[in-house]
Amino acid sequence: MGQETVRTISQTPGLQLVLAVDKARAGERLRDVAGPRAADLVIEDKLGAALSRVETDVLIDFTNHAAALQNAESAFSRKVAPVIGATGIGQKDLRQLADLSREHQTPGMYVPNFAVGAVLMIKFAQMAAAWLPDVEIIELHHENKQDAPSGTAMLTAERIAEARNKTPTVAATTLMKVEGARGGRHKGVPLHSVRLPGLLAHQEVIFGGKGEVLTIRQDSMDRSSFMEGVKLCALRVWQLDGFVIGLDRLMFGD
Repeated sequence: MGQETVRTISQTPGLQLVLAVDKARAGERLRDVAGPRAADLVIEDKLGAALSRVETDVLIDFTNHAAALQNAESAFSRKVAPVIGATGIGQKDLRQLADLSREHQTPGMYVPNFAVGAVLMIKFAQMAAAWLPDVEIIELHHENKQDAPSGTAMLTAERIAEARNKTPTVAATTLMKVEGARGGRHKGVPLHSVRLPGLLAHQEVIFGGKGEVLTIRQDSMDRSSFMEGVKLCALRVWQLDGFVIGLDRLMFGD
């Protein structure tokens, strides 16, 4: 994600890549790592020092939850708006990020999925939940994804729970032959996680009603699918008030 992001930001009118930080590749030229479409920069290893030295408006972070919290604090304290796509962000982390945003009066975002199609999938699922309360989510990702369920699945469940007008049917599974076979639950929505080589990022939201089934599915086949969302966040995060969750807040203003 980092390499695709630096190539995209480097080539987008209205955006300028001014820093690249990666402790594992520090000292290397960015173009040697990400190709000739990337900005001509040297990769640095200390984010805080870099942000203090170079005037910056937005930080885009695709690390992990532990690093992302520390990075966001460095950004907020310098009036830099963080856009966080890091894996493993939990509810406690989100509360802490919202507190930092308020404390430093600087906007920020946590975006579980930057793909426009994925955001539309969540929106359509939210619409369907008002009429079909019975639903389960299956999310499928590559074998190196560290967290489960995915942030996209968690956000989808939250949006569904907000939109339901009726109580869902309680599944009548009385004999559980394998523990966890029915998945986990978030906001009353069953979630199932698949991790396999060959996958990138995929999700099905399956609604059941009397005599009918509605399936909403989105597939990201390449990391380029996330770049429209990355550009949108980089260009518009400073239009937000406080810390927000989800690309839909920019696309629809919900």
